[in-house]
Amino acid sequence: MNSSEEQSIETTSEERDFSIPLDEDTRKFLQEQIVARMREIYDPEIPIDIYEMGLIYEVNVAADANVDIIMTLTTPHCPVAETMPGDVQLQAGDVDGVRDVNVDLVWDPPWTIYMMSEAARLEMGFM
Repeated sequence: MNSSEEQSIETTSEERDFSIPLDEDTRKFLQEQIVARMREIYDPEIPIDIYEMGLIYEVNVAADANVDIIMTLTTPHCPVAETMPGDVQLQAGDVDGVRDVNVDLVWDPPWTIYMMSEAARLEMGFM
């Protein structure tokens, strides 16, 4: 393997240094890992993950490895309104290197189908 191939291999979480304060690259790595976890959570009524649905507004990883996630649901009356934020918190907290996760469920701005990714809207027949 040449040096350019070695540089293109992505570092795994086992090879990362999660000492505090986290550097910017590690914070970005953790954010990407958390987003990958969000892509594993599905709305029970719609066969699309919550990230592609546009339900995750922000994932912020601080230098102290604490994470703030701002999210919404399709409606305040969503049947998973009580459980979905907890699922998000558990999935994000299970990422190696994350210390604590705070999930803030917001209703402003309200969710619309235009918050879905283009691929999700296409899959749902909204395009």
